[in-house]
Amino acid sequence: MPVRRQLDSRFESTDTDAVLVEDLYREFGVPLLRHVRKATGNDLQWAEDVVQETLVRAWRNAGRLQREPGLLWAWLLTVARRIVIDGRRRRGTRPQEVEPADANAVPVPDGADRALEAMIVAEALRELSPEHREVIEQTYLQDRTINEAAEILGIPPGTVKSRLYYGIRALRKVLKERGVAS
Repeated sequence: MPVRRQLDSRFESTDTDAVLVEDLYREFGVPLLRHVRKATGNDLQWAEDVVQETLVRAWRNAGRLQREPGLLWAWLLTVARRIVIDGRRRRGTRPQEVEPADANAVPVPDGADRALEAMIVAEALRELSPEHREVIEQTYLQDRTINEAAEILGIPPGTVKSRLYYGIRALRKVLKERGVAS
């Protein structure tokens, strides 16, 4: 006898709520868990909690449930979907709990990283051609515009742009070789 027919006959012949929940779990537990895992973003623990809460609600409402498997499945899916929605709303309104940070492990900015980065860039700049280096120094380090740099260096703005483009590419290549840039 197929499981669905056994389920139908068992629901008709028994009135105990505990047997109903056992039968519901046996018949619908695995497919319900699979369905709920999709709804919870594949969070197994949350999905198991939703299935458990769905079956608890089925047990509480055992006297009012329609005993036909198709209607039971629809009822279980609806209840599970509402539990997931409530869970998402609850998680959205309550801040996520985190462990307090260990006071000894809290990083304190001391400027060492910035100084180290400056040293690495300065060394990399020394490897560039003088033309590329002076254009990068004028525009980035001296914070001058293209036109200002062109005037100071005595070259056209288009040349400044070109040298700047190729200079930055060369600088990136040097930093990449040193394992600093990606």
